[in-house]
Amino acid sequence: MTDSEKPTAFRSERHDHAACVAEALARADSVCAQRGLRLTAMRRRILELIWQNHTPSKAYDLLDLVRQEHRGAAPPTVYRALEFLRDAGLVHHLESIDAFVGCDADECRGQPQFLICRGCQRVAEIHSQRLAHDAAVEALGAGFQAENEIIELHGICDACREGTA
Repeated sequence: MTDSEKPTAFRSERHDHAACVAEALARADSVCAQRGLRLTAMRRRILELIWQNHTPSKAYDLLDLVRQEHRGAAPPTVYRALEFLRDAGLVHHLESIDAFVGCDADECRGQPQFLICRGCQRVAEIHSQRLAHDAAVEALGAGFQAENEIIELHGICDACREGTA
């Protein structure tokens, strides 16, 4: 396996992005139908905007985009939609940068960890049971019962490090 073929959690810039967005929206439709949740047109549009690229989206940037289509849109409109999408497991909130990314897991299991590239700003979602377990064990050893585990690692992806991003 060559370096260019090695697996990576970061999507290639050459992936079929239209299919990626379509799959995310279809997954959202399915999840909401299964759970009896209402994916309104606004919620769906905000999810689509989040999936437009694989970099984190800030709420006010989403509001600016929504206002191009719905002039009267107000911050609560976007924040309520984001809260719904997060609670439904369709997006994740990146605490360290106060931004949102789409959840790319078929069924969000446990607490994912996030790799955030400081070069291209892309985010990869990983699911390391060992990392989650070790963090919980260390917390208990320190006399602390963790209730919300959010692990975000900031660094640089292979493509940025190699100058191919």
